[in-house]
Amino acid sequence: MASVGPSAASTQPALPSGVAVFKTIPYAFILPEIVCGTWVWILVAATSVSLPLLQGWVMYVSLTSCLISLLLLLSYLLGFHRNSENWKVLDSLYHGTTAILYMSAAVLQANATINSEFSISPNYQLNSAASFFAFLTTFLYILHAFSIYYQ
Repeated sequence: MASVGPSAASTQPALPSGVAVFKTIPYAFILPEIVCGTWVWILVAATSVSLPLLQGWVMYVSLTSCLISLLLLLSYLLGFHRNSENWKVLDSLYHGTTAILYMSAAVLQANATINSEFSISPNYQLNSAASFFAFLTTFLYILHAFSIYYQ
């Protein structure tokens, strides 16, 4: 007679809720994503926008992803996921898509930084800081998406 092993559901790690979110990888990346994303849109908003189409996309991506990540963090803190596997798929898809969008925004912000270097505008330092935080936030979203995928 073959022995029956544990079911696949019991070997899956439980989704954290409450303050355990801040201690569990990859969910601990959500708060730094929010903070760095907030810095991106604050720094872009502080500049006199020379290329409104490019930096408008940067503002849209950073503000939208910051708000959605904040809602995702609150849902994990309050335990809305109820340990469902669908939340892992949702989390992975969201962070993967946002990483791609943030990469496009970071490249556009770097382009705006290069353009502001040669203009009379005094916003080069703000644009370069926004570019740095945009690429850092992109890296955090990529790290989160891959660590959720490989978990």
